[in-house]
Amino acid sequence: MENKNKIFALVDCNSFYASCERIFRPDLRDKPIAILSNNDGCIVAMTKEAKELGVTRGEPYFKIPADTRKKLTVFSSNYSMYGDISHRVMDILAEFSPESEIYSIDESFLDLTGMNIDLTEYGKEIRKKVKWSTGIPVSVGIGKTKTLAKLANHIAKKREKFNGVVDLSSDENIDKYLAMVKVSSIWGVGRKLSAKLERKNIITAKDLKYTSDGWIQRNLGGVTGMRTVWELRGISCIPLDTIPALNKGIVSSRSFGKSVETLSGLKEAVSSYISIGAKKLRKQKTAASALTVYIKTNRFKDEPQYNNSITYKTPYPTSSTIELTEYALNLLERIYKDGYKYKKAGIMLDGIVPNTAIQYSLFTPDKFNADVDIALDTVNKKWGRNALFTASSGINRKWSMRREFVSPRYTTNWNEILKIRI
Repeated sequence: MENKNKIFALVDCNSFYASCERIFRPDLRDKPIAILSNNDGCIVAMTKEAKELGVTRGEPYFKIPADTRKKLTVFSSNYSMYGDISHRVMDILAEFSPESEIYSIDESFLDLTGMNIDLTEYGKEIRKKVKWSTGIPVSVGIGKTKTLAKLANHIAKKREKFNGVVDLSSDENIDKYLAMVKVSSIWGVGRKLSAKLERKNIITAKDLKYTSDGWIQRNLGGVTGMRTVWELRGISCIPLDTIPALNKGIVSSRSFGKSVETLSGLKEAVSSYISIGAKKLRKQKTAASALTVYIKTNRFKDEPQYNNSITYKTPYPTSSTIELTEYALNLLERIYKDGYKYKKAGIMLDGIVPNTAIQYSLFTPDKFNADVDIALDTVNKKWGRNALFTASSGINRKWSMRREFVSPRYTTNWNEILKIRI
């Protein structure tokens, strides 16, 4: 159990994907916006104005009524831009705390313990700095535990009178705020669990806080349930995770924008996915001991079907883009069959170990591959993703995802940088 005197802040970007689009489209302020999933399939994010039109998360785009579409501005997912802006936001947030935890692409926990300041005013300062520096609006929730900080953030987002900042670090009137939040909105309480609580007439966070320990232990998973309740009572049980956990497996795959019928097309896709996976390995200073390649046709179409995968244990753990690409293309050739329309391909990197645990031998390749990886990462970090890439990844990439409504990559591609005419 953690120190009872801890103070956490959760900073959450408001409608993050849509807010990224609005940075470069100020004409869309207060307008309904929806962001689509891969291949423009379903709604994955939206603004409150879009929700008011009846648009729901996960809804297939083609099912949205025509009259609603006319009022809606739609964007294909532009993850390169979203990721870049997220990094900028997180860099700014790190200035406000000696320790922080990046919880997701649009959320970060800050440790404010021991700061002898007006926390509400500090939250306002955070909002102001992020908005001024990046154009992204954020909400700030503050509490003695991470769960209370999450709840405070939820209230800050939902109720405009708080101007984006809610401080629950004081015990004074805290129950009044907990009564505003349904149990389904508590961090770690899922749909099934909230339904179970509601049947017991535990409707709000306040109700859960005062539920007996015995009932919680019997019905909410023992220690896990009690941890949530203790956090609601102001007892910190979930520490700040300043060191991200290493991925146990890395998967990179996409459904194609249109079917791929050639080996060369599949090789381009697999090479591209290897580049993404290898970069993730290097970023967390790890290497993979096994590689899987798989290909699939479209099971929803009335046409010949073929799915296959193959796994290879590498001679030694590696994160080299060149080595892994060579392995992957050889594996692909072994499972590829002509005459099929392939809808998806992917790779999985497994057996991941820290670089410090690698046992090298006389047969380990020389320093050339490492130099190539350093060059790839350095150039792409400075000039944007895919500024430099392996030739086997292709140039035209006709297999790429369907992205009919994608916005320019304003911050990561020189050819798409915003142009201002005066």
